[in-house]
Amino acid sequence: MATATGAFDEVRPPEPDLIQDCVHCGFCLPTCPTYVLWGEEMDSPRGRVLLMRTAHEEGPELTPAQVNAWDNCLGCMACVTACPSGVQYDKLIEDTRAQVERRFARPRLERLRRHAPFLLFHHPARLRALAPLVATQRVLRVDRLAARVGAIAPLVRLAPHAPLRKAWRRLPAHTPPAAAAPRHGRAGFVQGCVQRVFFSDVNVATVDVLAAEGWEVFAPARPGCCGALELHTGFAEEARARARRVIETFEDCDVVVVNAAGCGSSMKDYGHVFRDDPEWGPRAAAFSAKVRDVTELLAEHEPVAERHPVPLTVAYHDACHLAHAQGVRAQPRALLAQIPQLELREPAEWELCCGSAGVYNLVRPQPAAELGERKAKNLLATGAQAVAAGNPGCALQIAAHARDLGHELTIYHPIELLHASLTRRRLT
Repeated sequence: MATATGAFDEVRPPEPDLIQDCVHCGFCLPTCPTYVLWGEEMDSPRGRVLLMRTAHEEGPELTPAQVNAWDNCLGCMACVTACPSGVQYDKLIEDTRAQVERRFARPRLERLRRHAPFLLFHHPARLRALAPLVATQRVLRVDRLAARVGAIAPLVRLAPHAPLRKAWRRLPAHTPPAAAAPRHGRAGFVQGCVQRVFFSDVNVATVDVLAAEGWEVFAPARPGCCGALELHTGFAEEARARARRVIETFEDCDVVVVNAAGCGSSMKDYGHVFRDDPEWGPRAAAFSAKVRDVTELLAEHEPVAERHPVPLTVAYHDACHLAHAQGVRAQPRALLAQIPQLELREPAEWELCCGSAGVYNLVRPQPAAELGERKAKNLLATGAQAVAAGNPGCALQIAAHARDLGHELTIYHPIELLHASLTRRRLT
């Protein structure tokens, strides 16, 4: 790796060789959410890459203008899908954000705003303690009062309707494969943070379907977090510490399964995260090679359990960290196509982010809200009865903005729809 120069230090700076891959062709522009919103060159992928090059060549400090442009990026990686030159923008922005958090002196209030989500989101126990408040805040009409307080308005608007009994649900640590299914191997299942508390039905469905399709499922309660949100935000050392625990826990599994797109994206990137670590680098790379989104894994094998009809019209939403960062687009659609009587519809502007993007909708609520409304309108325009989305952040964001538009939009994870087909469960 090249020696760092200019405004970056030598701890995993964005790699100059990767920066040079960008030829500034502009194919990324129509897929970049912030460029679509504002039309500003510095708020496009190629503009941000140019700022990275400038930071390498000049200095000695990062400038507020550079940091603001990088902060405005959602990290959706739509530019990775669009780029004909194969620019690895995901790696560049991840390393750049870590540099910013180490080397740029943010105002105190901004630092607090960026750290606040991590007091909750990667601690399932704290999220469960919060669940009763979330469950009652709309009943008590606290949401109207809170909506006037800018610091907490995004949290209130995104708060899901989750029954308390489901928030406290626990999965068995070991689930054997179905007796009638051919055994595939041992699948380690990472339960996630927000997913296990507010979307526990998704985790239950994941384990049940994997077992029905011939997998022995190992789903320990800990570790609670894979470090994805911190990694995407620039808190690299905290993310690396969490990643080590995840690797240690699941290292002996045949595959490692995840049902949250953001988590899967980060876990597949552990090899890059530890590229300068002689001990953990090889282990991380070997681990990442075993990571699969649940829809990706199921699509790799012929179906075993019988699929029963689910008479439903569903619009498919491509979660950015699944479609762009992982390149998993055909597999979820193929699984849904296996379900009799389920009709799949495609929304306009599938490639544009919904505005969730980790904690982006908390630290950049205004552009996130514009994108959320745009995404909700496109999904509603399909006329579908429900939406399929493979990431909890997307589900929260889309549901909230559909409510703002006067619609209660039902959102399922694709694995929930497949589970309903296998079990003949009626969807509500």
